[in-house]
Amino acid sequence: MSARVVWGLPMPRFTHAIAATLMILAGTAALASDIPDGVGPPADPVSQNYTLGIDDKLSLTVYGEDGLTGEQQVGPDGSIAVPLIGKVRAEGRTVDAVSAEIRDRLAAGYLRNPSVSIAILTFRPFYILGEVNKPGEYAYRKGLSVAEAVATAQGFSYRARKKYVFVKRAGASEEQKLELRPDLLVMPGDTLRIGERYF
Repeated sequence: MSARVVWGLPMPRFTHAIAATLMILAGTAALASDIPDGVGPPADPVSQNYTLGIDDKLSLTVYGEDGLTGEQQVGPDGSIAVPLIGKVRAEGRTVDAVSAEIRDRLAAGYLRNPSVSIAILTFRPFYILGEVNKPGEYAYRKGLSVAEAVATAQGFSYRARKKYVFVKRAGASEEQKLELRPDLLVMPGDTLRIGERYF
């Protein structure tokens, strides 16, 4: 016996709820499809293949080897000094790459199947110059925005041009002029410059 459909009867409440939910989901999907790639808050820069730099502070662990385990800081020459094997280049490399080299060098005549890991304890500082009340060097923290960096430097000076910021990334040869948006993030080693407005 086939089911009969009765028209004209009110829909049960749960049917209304299902219909409303489907409409919301459809609208969300439509909005998402209208957003161009690359638009929106940027990802945390230190969560995506972060490369080490001078003054980054690291925790080196060689499991079962207390004498090789400890804190390391990337020195002015871009390297860290590891007992037994000496200097290892860190600047411009990921922690995975540095860990792999340390493991390979320890395994080549010092330890059998060493297990090595590196964690970043503190990131290299950033610098803020120009029209802020206290320009200088400041400690970096993950998720730091340019607006928060300005606040850390005790705010804009009265002559500051507040619409743009000039950013020089670590290792870059030139600075970029960027719109000062709430979601613009600072990266470790950045030099920020707040320009002067002209009347």
